[in-house]
Amino acid sequence: MATSALHQSIHRKPHVVVGTFLALMLACVLGLIVWKASVARDATLSRAQEDLKNLTRSLAEHAAHAFKAPDVAMAGMADLLKFQNPLPERFNAYLVAATRSMPQIREIGVLNTEGNWRYGSFAALPSHNSADRPYFAYHRDNPSPKMLISGPITLRTSGRPSIILSRRISTSSGDFGGVLIAAIDRDYFGEFYRAFEVGSHGGISLLSTDGTLLARWPVADTGQKIADTSLFQERLSKSRAGSYKVKSPFDGLSKYIAYEQSTEYPVVVTVARAEDDVLASWRTDLVSDALVAGLLAAIIVAIAALLSSQFRFRTRLEQSLREREARFRLLADNIADIVIVMDRKGYLRYVSPSVVTVLGKTEDDFLRRLCFEVVHEDDREKVLAAGSELQGPMASRSVRFRVQRGDGATAWLEANFKLAEISSGSELEIVGVLRDVTNQKVLEDELSSANLKLAQLATTDGLTMLANRRSFDAFLRQAYAEHEVVSVLLIDIDHFKGFNDALGHQAGDGCLQRIAELIGSATAKTGGLSARYGGEEFAVVLPGVDEERAARVADAIRLLVRRLEIYHPRSPRKYVAISVGVAAKGDATTDELALTRDADIALYHAKEQGRDCTVASSSLVSSRLEMPSLAPSLWDLEGAL
Repeated sequence: MATSALHQSIHRKPHVVVGTFLALMLACVLGLIVWKASVARDATLSRAQEDLKNLTRSLAEHAAHAFKAPDVAMAGMADLLKFQNPLPERFNAYLVAATRSMPQIREIGVLNTEGNWRYGSFAALPSHNSADRPYFAYHRDNPSPKMLISGPITLRTSGRPSIILSRRISTSSGDFGGVLIAAIDRDYFGEFYRAFEVGSHGGISLLSTDGTLLARWPVADTGQKIADTSLFQERLSKSRAGSYKVKSPFDGLSKYIAYEQSTEYPVVVTVARAEDDVLASWRTDLVSDALVAGLLAAIIVAIAALLSSQFRFRTRLEQSLREREARFRLLADNIADIVIVMDRKGYLRYVSPSVVTVLGKTEDDFLRRLCFEVVHEDDREKVLAAGSELQGPMASRSVRFRVQRGDGATAWLEANFKLAEISSGSELEIVGVLRDVTNQKVLEDELSSANLKLAQLATTDGLTMLANRRSFDAFLRQAYAEHEVVSVLLIDIDHFKGFNDALGHQAGDGCLQRIAELIGSATAKTGGLSARYGGEEFAVVLPGVDEERAARVADAIRLLVRRLEIYHPRSPRKYVAISVGVAAKGDATTDELALTRDADIALYHAKEQGRDCTVASSSLVSSRLEMPSLAPSLWDLEGAL
């Protein structure tokens, strides 16, 4: 009754129905666009801030590396000058060699206690006195042996703005013995920062912890202080790293800034991007979404117009439907699909003549037989289940099953079953429409197989056929969460660049494939995972395996690689070898990233120990990775005397 009343109201007021439909659909489209724009904007800002923090972390590491090598070299020089008085010509030559070994250093020199030049990497020692420089006064009055980072100042020797690294020289009795200084060209950092895309209004800055601007890209007046900003007033005291939105002190634009303070040196790196630059892509997408919304609105209006015309057309059509009913009954016996009628016990009472075309059998092959007798035995249960679910006159069920054609081949049929009343008051029977979907089933199976292959390609490295980096990260994250004990092996091919340079990249790819096959066998049927970590690096995750057992696995892999006897013309050993770092989850391991980092540190020590060896993380005195000295060693200092 309710359905009939609704049907009559639609025919009486079709324009009201169409207008309501139009208003609702347009409201949905507009709401969807607004919601999508809001979510996309938040996601864009969140992603931009995360990218800024990652870039800042990398640049802070770069700054620390730039200061570390001169710091180590200057410490050795200060110790030497504390007890010895080298010949100027020999020590000056050593300073020239040290400057050449550290590309970030422009010049190195030694001032005596009066501020005059004692040694230097110059062609000729400068004649001016530097006792008036702030760093000289600092070291003269402060006995601290730590390196001081100051500047930028304009060098009197070259006239270039530079960041000054200085260290006090003490005599053997602890008295002031002079100052050792090294100059880093300010543009060294600026040229490096220029390689990073931060937008037309963005910037990268290197500052000291007192707020002094040491270097910046794009170039700005260095030396100015911004210690009164919120970064130095409150944020650094709460956290060494973070991000926030602020109005830039350089150009007054609203920007998102990420910062990180070095753990080793009193410097802070900031990366800023203008809000307009961050949201540029979002605005472009918003315009595209608006165009799509306009197109959808036009389609909805067209559909509404079509519905209105269809309502009018349907009114006229219903008058002719009764006249065509008899004709449709005739068509039911001649359509391409098979029409069947069964009683509630499953006996076939009617089969349409189309069964001859579809299955190559006659109606007599099916009539008065149980439908389950013609269904493939493996599909009978689901056909029976579909029939038992038909509990009311309006109930219908669909099911696919196999039958045998007249020629013996197997066909797939898709059946739609429904309870029906053949005539008023008669017993309910089951009417089914069966369609041949054999070709469709073949295509679906092919599509499923193709999708499976695509899924495998998305998680596999194309060259080595091992898991790729994304699969490694996901597997390690899950293994770390699910297992109390899990070990990670990081494997690096020794001197691989020399291998490629000598034999070519095609030979390098073959080498990678052979070693990858060997590494993959290490985790076959073990529940672990072998992956290509990047370049010539591989990684192995061993859930439930402690560090000792993992180290044995690593040594086994290393020895098997050695047995491959792959010729390496530029290796001291003349064959390809690997270095392995091993780390296991322990009480001090904070997360899977820390576990990977521990394995990476162990790998670094394996290479430091001469390569072609395995180093376990627990065997290291400290998990902190010491930086390699780029300057000559103290043995070289002794040789300069």
